[in-house]
Amino acid sequence: MSRTQPRRAQRSRRPLHLAALAAVLVLAAPGTAAAAGTAPAPTAPAALREVMFVGNNWDGTADVITSRGDLARIGRIDVVPDKDQRLAEIYLNPVKLGYFLGVRLGPGEGHDQFVDDMYSTPDGSAVVVSRPSFADVVSIDLATGRINWRFPVAGYRSDHMAVSPDGTRVAVSASTANTVHVLDIATGRQLGSFATGDKPHENLFTDGGRQIWNMSIGDVTTALDAPWLDWTKGDRHITVVDADTLRPVRTIDMRRRLDAFGRSDLSNAVRPAAFSPDGSTLYFQVSFFNGFVEYDVATDRVTRVKTLPKNPATSEDRTTWVNDSRHHGLAMSPDGDRLCVAGTMDDYATVVDRSTLQEGPLVPAVKPYWATVSGDGRACVISESGADRVTAIDFATGQRSSSVEVGDHPQRVRLGHVPAGWTGPVGG
Repeated sequence: MSRTQPRRAQRSRRPLHLAALAAVLVLAAPGTAAAAGTAPAPTAPAALREVMFVGNNWDGTADVITSRGDLARIGRIDVVPDKDQRLAEIYLNPVKLGYFLGVRLGPGEGHDQFVDDMYSTPDGSAVVVSRPSFADVVSIDLATGRINWRFPVAGYRSDHMAVSPDGTRVAVSASTANTVHVLDIATGRQLGSFATGDKPHENLFTDGGRQIWNMSIGDVTTALDAPWLDWTKGDRHITVVDADTLRPVRTIDMRRRLDAFGRSDLSNAVRPAAFSPDGSTLYFQVSFFNGFVEYDVATDRVTRVKTLPKNPATSEDRTTWVNDSRHHGLAMSPDGDRLCVAGTMDDYATVVDRSTLQEGPLVPAVKPYWATVSGDGRACVISESGADRVTAIDFATGQRSSSVEVGDHPQRVRLGHVPAGWTGPVGG
């Protein structure tokens, strides 16, 4: 399979799940009554437009594109308007500076990581963004581009987030503190937190928002990538908590489950993941593997493992793979019939039939880093981080249907909402 060349100069390949945003409309605050004792007149909900937010990690921007069809760009948001202030704080603190440079040289592949994940608020007035290099979460006003609130996470790096089905809470991984914070999305107030394994990564709200699943991936920035050194990567497991109390419900270490299935060769570091629509089956990627695993939740066992094709042009030197990922990005069609897989280091994406696990055409893509579902559910949308574009792949045909150029190194892509008629912040 041939590689598509990125439009920018070739970048270093050294070191670096899923649900679409469930947004709800809220009524505008009622106006003041004209006279005492007069009931306030009801106000119509603000008109919103469904969009996709694309986090351009190295740019520090988020492109807003249409959620279906041609994926046309609508506007762009600066998610680091306070960059100078944050950098001044970091450079005056030797410990913060050490971690800041560590993020740049490790998961940032020589670049600062300014945006990892993002979700819009239910009323479409703001977008909430995790910023790894600044170890925080901020809310950006979509009308003005200004920061509404900022929450510094524990430790020195923020990572993947998840939003509750009602859109009111956001969970964010604090990857160096082995902690997940749960915040009020409107105010940034911490509602609670819970402990995880080493390096918490993906978060998923499940069971109608009653549980949160967190996947810890261990230390993915070392060069100790030989299979026999897997034990050096740390404590990697899934932490399941009650979403209201944030108390542990289950802890799942996939090591024993993979061994029982006869795949002791696979890492137990669970990466991007997707549940079946009924929540009974979990599909997930693991470090160093070109494929994915199927896990039955009720019986607590691995049921199938799918190995996907390798690109013969991809180096087999595991230290060259981005943050221990060979494949990173997984999404399921709304009907649960198909999976979309981003083959990151193998430079392709493909749609897999869920019943047979047979892959479709290998669609060339340059370091695809994430996969999600379009607003109409007809396409898988991947971020091509090595080519600075976002591409849609039709679930029915498995073929590319559209692409749009975005900013530098797109990673997470999330469904969300903006006010109808919005084209960007004032002056943005």
